[in-house]
Amino acid sequence: MPFSRLAIAAVALALYGTAQAHDYKIRDIEIEDPWVRATAPGQTAGGGYMEIENDGATDDQLIGIKSDAAGSVSLHQTVTSNGVSTMREVDGGVTVPAKGEVKFTPGGYHVMFEKLKAPFKEGMEIPATLTFRHAGEVQVKFEVKPLTYKAPGAGANMQGGDMGHMHHMGNMGSMGGMQGQGTPAPAGR
Repeated sequence: MPFSRLAIAAVALALYGTAQAHDYKIRDIEIEDPWVRATAPGQTAGGGYMEIENDGATDDQLIGIKSDAAGSVSLHQTVTSNGVSTMREVDGGVTVPAKGEVKFTPGGYHVMFEKLKAPFKEGMEIPATLTFRHAGEVQVKFEVKPLTYKAPGAGANMQGGDMGHMHHMGNMGSMGGMQGQGTPAPAGR
């Protein structure tokens, strides 16, 4: 019996460590589960997603991001107006409210990795440095998920803005007919 309890404790500890492996903290800011999808052949860009929580009493802002994995990295947002979705670079940063959170999700805020230096392959970790106005810099690793990965809580189909975003990310082969950056894409596909 003592061996089985020890084995269960070891498994629980290993699972706990795995669950916590992709959470990062700097001062009052916590970054949870940063991830990107694997890239398709010929794809030159990828979107990064995460959740940022602010446990502090004052707002902070994510004002920049950099990574050696891409020629440029920026913060973007997909905006839907009158049923039309467009992708825009965020000017001035993304506010993380005091005692609140911001979710970077497909079809919303996201990190744009452009001019990839190598394909993102499932299982890799993409290092990046996030810069916050008050909390400072924190190094994170975006876990590369399968190309077909759907975030928890995401619908069965990607929203129009994310589909347009994927076309901007490079030639997607058989996924033709999608809209490019700044080009309106019908919402709710």
